Amino acid sequence: MDDLSGPLPMPPLPPEARTRLEAFYQHITEISPSLVGYPCSQDFDYPELAPFLRYPLNNCGDPFADSIYRENSFPFEREVIGVFQKHLRAPVDQTWGYVTSGGTEGNLYGLYLARELFPEGVVYFSEHTHYSAAKIVRVLGARSIMIRGQDNGEIDYDDLRETLRLHRDVPPILFANIGTTMHGAVDDLVKIRSILKELAITRHYIHADAALSGMILPWVARPQPFGFDAGIDSIAVSGHKFTGSPVPCGVVLARRSHTERVARSVEYVGVMDTTILGSRSALGPLVLWSAFQRWGEDGMRKRVAGCLEVADHAIARFHAAGLPAWRHENSITVVFPRPGDEVIRRWQIAPHEHIAHLITMPHVTRETVDQVVADVAASLRSRTGNSSGSADPPNPFHPRSSPDSLPISLL
Repeated sequence: MDDLSGPLPMPPLPPEARTRLEAFYQHITEISPSLVGYPCSQDFDYPELAPFLRYPLNNCGDPFADSIYRENSFPFEREVIGVFQKHLRAPVDQTWGYVTSGGTEGNLYGLYLARELFPEGVVYFSEHTHYSAAKIVRVLGARSIMIRGQDNGEIDYDDLRETLRLHRDVPPILFANIGTTMHGAVDDLVKIRSILKELAITRHYIHADAALSGMILPWVARPQPFGFDAGIDSIAVSGHKFTGSPVPCGVVLARRSHTERVARSVEYVGVMDTTILGSRSALGPLVLWSAFQRWGEDGMRKRVAGCLEVADHAIARFHAAGLPAWRHENSITVVFPRPGDEVIRRWQIAPHEHIAHLITMPHVTRETVDQVVADVAASLRSRTGNSSGSADPPNPFHPRSSPDSLPISLL
């Protein structure tokens, strides 16, 4: 008779299931070199974390508290938050944060805090903002107004000024892009704050979506304003993008005065409930901690410099092929005319209307870029009968922005 007094040993994986997993692994291995259109680094390996997969690690609640549930990675999460506070210019005594499941959760947290501060407030975001913003305002039941965007990806400051003027009696909740999804554009926080000052709007909230650029701008010589020293109230950064992670993760930071408004005590957990999710991944903090331990500040700086060099190589190759291409300052997102669907699928390229982009993450090499450019050029030649894909559709490579905010171009 079976002894059921103790835990049952986990059964082995059935042969057909193992075969299926092996086939999936082979598939991922084969397609991974073609990931050029989405900002997910692949230059990582964390074998030291594999043993932790045997335990139900769970970071439930405030990482700065002492939870009853002790199988957590809170000490590492706190160190990770400290790294982000330092490089996002967030005063330690005035800000608080936690490791999220990714950029969308960070954006949700920022807008949640803003809505709690200004229940009657209106959320303003540009047409180039990540799709999570529109979804979040629906989830929160918040009012919102979409602002026009410039062709270079930045928010249209004239439209923002006029819209704020018309609704100046309602506190604005501004969703600023620190690196837009398609263009890599950074909204000018100095200009946004000057508009608020010009209109004498003192009650406002600024959330920054810095999913990709939040881990690029800290490592360049002359970054655009992006951190808490630029007057933001909260910021969301992805951890699985430039830092590199096998699981989606990120960090959100906010001013402590805002987070204290939403904190609630949960007795059976033993900590304050200050986060969006209850149970949270404890692996994400370990991944980010390990990444920072491995790279250090000098390593991160070199990674960014290398990616920017490859981005410039991509622009030069596109131009040599007779195709317009550009990137913003301090951006590794290279914008070019949209190729055919076959090329988009082959290289996992992100398209939008008449444009597409590749992102020169650390795993994207010059050789890969050369292959991508050749395929894009061939695709556009076959479609238009000439070397440029911008003849028939409206040309998106001449931004309406002012000269001092034009993207980098070798044309």
